[in-house]
Amino acid sequence: MLRTHNCGQLNISNLGQSVTLCGWVQKSRDLGGTTFIDVRDRYGLTQLVLNTDTEATLRDKSRSLGREFVIRVSGTVLERTSKNPKMATGDIEIAVTDIDILNESKIPPFLIEDETDGGEELRAKYRYLDLRRNPIRNNLVLRHKMAQEVRRYLSDLDFIEVETPVLIKSTPEGARDFVVPSRMNPGEFYALPQSPQTFKQLLMVSGFDRYFQIVKCFRDEDLRADRQPEFTQIDCEMSFIEQEDILNIFEGMTRHLFNHVKGIQLDDFPRMDYADAMRLYGSDKPDLRFGMEFVEMNGLVKGKNFGVFDNAELVLGINAKGCAEYTRKQLDELTEWLKRPQIGATGLIYCRYQPDGTLKSSVDKFYGEDDLTNWAAAFNAEPGDLILMLAGGTDKVRKQMNELRLEMGSRLGLRDKNKFAPLWVVDFPLLEWDEETSRYHAMHHPFTSPKPEDIDLLDSNPGAVRANAYDLVINGTEIGGGSIRIHDRKLQSLMFKHLGFSPEEAQKQFGFLMDAFEFGAPPHGGIAFGFDRLASIFAGLDSIRDVIAFPKNNSGRDVMIDSPSTIAEAQMAELKIRTVN
Repeated sequence: MLRTHNCGQLNISNLGQSVTLCGWVQKSRDLGGTTFIDVRDRYGLTQLVLNTDTEATLRDKSRSLGREFVIRVSGTVLERTSKNPKMATGDIEIAVTDIDILNESKIPPFLIEDETDGGEELRAKYRYLDLRRNPIRNNLVLRHKMAQEVRRYLSDLDFIEVETPVLIKSTPEGARDFVVPSRMNPGEFYALPQSPQTFKQLLMVSGFDRYFQIVKCFRDEDLRADRQPEFTQIDCEMSFIEQEDILNIFEGMTRHLFNHVKGIQLDDFPRMDYADAMRLYGSDKPDLRFGMEFVEMNGLVKGKNFGVFDNAELVLGINAKGCAEYTRKQLDELTEWLKRPQIGATGLIYCRYQPDGTLKSSVDKFYGEDDLTNWAAAFNAEPGDLILMLAGGTDKVRKQMNELRLEMGSRLGLRDKNKFAPLWVVDFPLLEWDEETSRYHAMHHPFTSPKPEDIDLLDSNPGAVRANAYDLVINGTEIGGGSIRIHDRKLQSLMFKHLGFSPEEAQKQFGFLMDAFEFGAPPHGGIAFGFDRLASIFAGLDSIRDVIAFPKNNSGRDVMIDSPSTIAEAQMAELKIRTVN
């Protein structure tokens, strides 16, 4: 080893020892008679000192060190006269006796410090430098610890980690596939897996009754802060279980991670039907760190000759506690925020419950004192509260009110990143109607089992069929989702029929799975956690990029290696791919 210790290891117990460290020069301070140099590795930072007692040639050499030079330094551990309690090594320093420059460095394009001057695009281009910064490195250490604890928890419950193929068959359901041309089979293509779904079900048919995998998955879809073209799942499947078994085991895993990685004991994991989540929060992933549930106002506001409400399919409101003193300017700004194309509301109606106990609304022309009193009662409002209302089509207004609720939660400081509110959302619809294709699509995937009591509705009212499906939500983010699977060929064939597959198409795409169901497939179900999303919640981040070592940007590009890129004409010809003009 080139070093005896790392740069975060030494303390008072090492006084007087001769040590050798290796690392990068963080900064150098030449004070004339004394020079201080901070040397850094991934474990921490140690201060070096050279003074008038140090050899002149060594002092001259130290003055040639630039930021990010890689050095090997030897010396004696001394007690610092000016200690730094914020550093693990803040009680000591190294009196330098030798310095080797292992490699020089160009001046880095941004400060490699916790608070950097580098913009997002610049840091992405030099990601290998960004990874030297403590915040990014700590995120990856956190991710490593989480993966360790996942493996420990599941292995202790007899789960077996099994790798599944990366080059698989393209399927028409779900997001777009990334496809890979086959040189040996011209004109044919592999797909990169969006999930190991069919393979983990086949493992259940094989008798591996408890499977898991921390696995890369790929989706060719538009990107957001919490999406990447390649992402990581904690993928799990179990046999001979019911929905409650899955919920209990993976609630336990989530508690285990919070306890062992963050030292946090989570409270209860409430259960909520999908229908209630949409009715009360307008979202299938509600943020329960704060209340502000929706109140449906149709019965209290219609029939008063106010066209906005009379012509609306649904009128919704929320109670913003303590906001009655919002100024007209603040309310106008909030209205303009709601009118943005991303949200698309046409306006905002409000009612102040003023501190003196009087009620005043923006539609007093149509509603009297008794009406406003009834509104306040419906919201359990108190003096000082502000009722905010939107009107429109049911689905649209719920989505808009969800955005308003989250925005008010943020403005009121109710979305604390150090508070965690888990929730199981259950009883999702099995199918959802797609206006573009004029047919039903699986809300989760085509292998999700319907509730046994709803199977008869598949023919008469498919939109009313509930799925044996469940999502785990934390702080308004879906971190995991799964279902009890279909394990019977006849039911799976019926499901494909209602999804618009002909028998021939179903056999071509999924015949291998349905054939397997004829050889004693056990009842089974599973769940997959978005590992990147979960790690970002643990790290208190809004984006998953900084818990991924080498992420892509919003265009799906890796600007560091300039990918995707063109390939040589010879490669194209070998793959039998023609260039599109």
